[in-house]
Amino acid sequence: QVQLVESGGGLVQPGGSLRLSCAASGSIFSINAMGWYRQAPGNQRELVATITSGGDTNYADSAKGRFTISRDNAKKTVYLQMNSLKPEDTAVYYCNAGIRRYSSDYSVRPYWGQGTQVTVSS
Repeated sequence: QVQLVESGGGLVQPGGSLRLSCAASGSIFSINAMGWYRQAPGNQRELVATITSGGDTNYADSAKGRFTISRDNAKKTVYLQMNSLKPEDTAVYYCNAGIRRYSSDYSVRPYWGQGTQVTVSS
C-alpha cells in the first residue's frame, strides 16, 4: 500500500504563514513529480504548485511570490511554505505524487493524500 499523509494545516490570520508537509510511505520504488492542490467550497480542485524529482518547480499565478514548494527525496516528503496568506487561500489542501511502486513495473500512478484544512481569517 501507499499512503500520503499531510500535516500543518490550521487557522491563521491574514498575512500569516503556514508550512504544509506531506510524507509518502509504503511500497515505493521511486517518486516522480509531487504537488499541492487545493479545493475551496463550491470550487473545483486546482493546482497550487508542483515539483519534479530533480527540483524543477511550477506555480499557479495565485501562488507565485508567496508560496514555495520543496521536497526531501530521502524522506519522501514534499513541503509547501505559504507566506502572506489571504482569505482567498482558504481551502482544503491536497498532496499528490506520481509513484512507481516496483522496479519490475514501469508504470507511474497518481496518489492523493486525505487533505488538510487551511483557514485564513481574522
